[in-house]
Amino acid sequence: MARPSSKHPTELELTILKILWRVGPSPVKAVQELLGDSRELTYSSVTTIMNIMVKKKYLSREKSGPRYVYSPRIEETTTTARMLKDIVDRAFDGSAAAVMLTLLDSSELNEAEIEELHAYLDRQKEGDKR
Repeated sequence: MARPSSKHPTELELTILKILWRVGPSPVKAVQELLGDSRELTYSSVTTIMNIMVKKKYLSREKSGPRYVYSPRIEETTTTARMLKDIVDRAFDGSAAAVMLTLLDSSELNEAEIEELHAYLDRQKEGDKR
């Protein structure tokens, strides 16, 4: 039985998207090289994944000489926000406060980060959401 499709990029798809968001439109070979040692993927495997991502509308591709150049069709901020919202909804019943408290409990913040959080919370109290 086939695995149901996800409404979010898979781990490998997200890694490829991060590369393209960082470096811009690229051919498969460049993406394969930037995947580096973390992934032992052949050129044809990366091509297959990226073509699947085109079908899913995560990427577009354009012919450039003898090869295709791939570009992200989805924005990083929109994609990561949707993924985070999904986690918040599923794991924390939609509570942003529960997520933040869990993150704070499991992290060691330095003094600058603590000051930044205080400043953010002060702005929130005043109604400034920047």
